[in-house]
Amino acid sequence: MSSIKRGFLFLVLFAHWNIQGQENLTGFWQPQVGLGYQVSEQYAHNFSVASRFFIVEEGETTFSNRQIDLVHFSNYKIRENQSLALGIQYRFRESFDGGANELRLTQQYNQRSRPFVIRFGHRIRSEQRITKARTTHRFRYRFALDFPLQGEKLDVGEAYLVATVEPLLSIAKGRNPEYDGRISAQIGWQLQKDFKIQFGTEYRMEDFTHTLPEHVFFILSSVQLTL
Repeated sequence: MSSIKRGFLFLVLFAHWNIQGQENLTGFWQPQVGLGYQVSEQYAHNFSVASRFFIVEEGETTFSNRQIDLVHFSNYKIRENQSLALGIQYRFRESFDGGANELRLTQQYNQRSRPFVIRFGHRIRSEQRITKARTTHRFRYRFALDFPLQGEKLDVGEAYLVATVEPLLSIAKGRNPEYDGRISAQIGWQLQKDFKIQFGTEYRMEDFTHTLPEHVFFILSSVQLTL
């Protein structure tokens, strides 16, 4: 069995494992398009547009748009394998499902290393999620690894696998702290030097210290172009 087929099998088993036995399950499809612009060796911008569609809601199969996100990040490389970033995001939701629109501010530190074929990443984020009702402060840590599915180095036209694990803590005035957990796996293709696509799955357990946590399953797809 080829490395690509093994990667596909991993994603299928990952999705199946997450769906089994889940009673409080919501499912989404989330496509995203991103554009990166390298201003200098140290400084870069990234713009993206993402939409989130219900595919399972309250146990029923459906297809409806939940929200649209507009996102911008400014990244500054402080060392060869470390960077700082500031982000701003606006979420349009009220006109789709009646939820609150949201302004989100993000501060980020990222570190990467590649001791062998596998590249490891550590990302720390703090966020301020601002709605009319409240401001929620969220703290996130993500551990990621990625590696080529063919050979020891990713070349144009080849596939790679990305897997992440991320715990989150959300704090808001007048509310109990909320603890979430996320795990994801995606397969990507480096179609050109500055163009790649990815798709995969993500599982989220939201407010898992609550007596009845919410289980959320995502089908992810993205396109990324770098100028």
